[in-house]
Formats: sequence, C-alpha cells, structure tokens
Amino acid sequence: MDHLAELGRRITRLAGDDLRPVWFGDVLVFAAATVTEPMGSVTEPMLVLVVQGAKRSALGDRVFEHHPGQAAVFTVDLPLISQIIDASPRKPFLTLGLRLRPATIAQLLVDGGPVAAGPHDGSGMAISDADDELLDSLVRLLRLFDDPRDLKVLGAAVRREIHWRLLNGPHAALMRQAGLADSRLALVARAIEWVRTRYDRVIHIDDLAADIGTSTSSLNRHFRAVTAMSPLQYQKQLRLQKARMELIAAPHDVAAIGHAVGYDSPSQFSREYRRMFGAAPGQDALRLQSAVIVRE
Repeated sequence: MDHLAELGRRITRLAGDDLRPVWFGDVLVFAAATVTEPMGSVTEPMLVLVVQGAKRSALGDRVFEHHPGQAAVFTVDLPLISQIIDASPRKPFLTLGLRLRPATIAQLLVDGGPVAAGPHDGSGMAISDADDELLDSLVRLLRLFDDPRDLKVLGAAVRREIHWRLLNGPHAALMRQAGLADSRLALVARAIEWVRTRYDRVIHIDDLAADIGTSTSSLNRHFRAVTAMSPLQYQKQLRLQKARMELIAAPHDVAAIGHAVGYDSPSQFSREYRRMFGAAPGQDALRLQSAVIVRE
C-alpha cells in the first residue's frame, strides 16, 4: 500500500473540520483546503512531513519549499514566515508532525552506539525526501490512533523508532547534534530561550553570551549559522510576528501593540513592520482579517 496515500486518509480523518493544526500529544495533523497568506510562526524541535500540497517558508533570507514526501527536521525554535501554496477542496494540503525529544535522541546515541555522521556546521533545520522506513514508521504511528489501548502501550516505542530512523537518515549529523548537551545546537537553543523570554526588552549580546557561558564572537557565529540571523534579528522577528497576530484582532491599536512588543518609537515599529511584511501595520492587519490565515 502507498504510504503517502494511507497517511493522507488518516490525516484527513483525524484533522476533521478543524481549520487549525490538531495536536494529539506529541503528534500534529493538519488539513487545509485553500492557500494561505504568509504568516509568522516559531517552530519547535519537530519532524514535519508534507503528505499532499505544498508550502513555502522563509528563514531569514533563506527560502525553501516543502513538497509531498519530504520530511523537514527542526532541531531548535526557528522563526519562520510560511504559507500554503498548493491546496484546494478537492486536493487539500495535508501534513503530519511529531515533536522531537533531545532526551530520546541522547538515549538512542547511548543504546545504539556511534552514529556514522560527520560534523554538522549548518542550519538548525534540514529537508529531504523521506525514505520508506521513515514513512512506514509514521504510518504505523497513525494506525495506533484506531485503538487507544494500542496507542497507550505501543505509541512510545514507535515514536522512539521514528527518532532512530531520523538519526540514521540523511540528517544524522543534525539529529546527533540535537541530542548532545554540549553541542553547538544546544548552546544556540539556550541562547534562543534567553532571547524569547526577553523579546520585548532591550537586550545586550554581551549579557547573553555571559549567561550561557560563551564568548560574544562565538555566540554570534554559531547563532547565525543555526538560525540564519543574529540574536538581535531573531528578537526583531519575534516582536514583529507577535505584533502581527495581535493586530489581526485589534488593527487600530498600532501604537499600543508596538509598545507592548518592545518598540518605544511608533515610527520605528511601522518602518520595521513594513520592511518585513510589505505593508504598514494597520493596512496589513485589515487585509489579513479578510484572508485565509493558518497559525501553526
């Protein structure tokens, strides 16, 4: 049986009529019948498989498309601007996600012995075609939802297997880094958490570097390699994405929302918002209110 076809049927049944991603513990399913506007979201460590349709995302100045049968691996929280570019009522966009657990990866590194993977010096995300073994394990995971007892007893083992398939697949080096407490990805993950808890404040990179135990130059180098942006650019993305979601509900409160996300200058807020989203805050919010929006 074709793996993608079965995954598509199961995702459609599990997603139902919900217009937002539906979570079942660590598992996400989503079906969308229309294309969407570009919207911001912050990923978490996840495996995301597109089963039908297509999606386009931007990470900083890097743009990539995600097509059926391709698995994307995210190992740190990354601010993306994404949109569904191929979907219709007859052929909806279908996707499946699974949260990745660094502790599971770390245990597999112990249990499975050395992994044949070179060093990983690139981004905290990667995308490639999913092989049959990975697709088969994802199919078996969704089959467990037919019986809650099966899911309760067998679910953890299948989720662990999926981590193992990723650890021995095309992105083994990236997955291995995600499971090592002293890796560059772990350092950047700590820096990301530091920035995210202070997204609406003035931050100083020297303070960040000192708090996570590295030099400023090393922090900047590793942070940019993993996220495609500097810590300050990352903070700006968080601020503007948060502001955009708030503005959809209150498009006339531009100054107040700008201040709430950390901008003391309304003109600076409007200028940076326009640069990122292509329109002034109020104008963009009014347009989005009548558009199809998916928040992941």
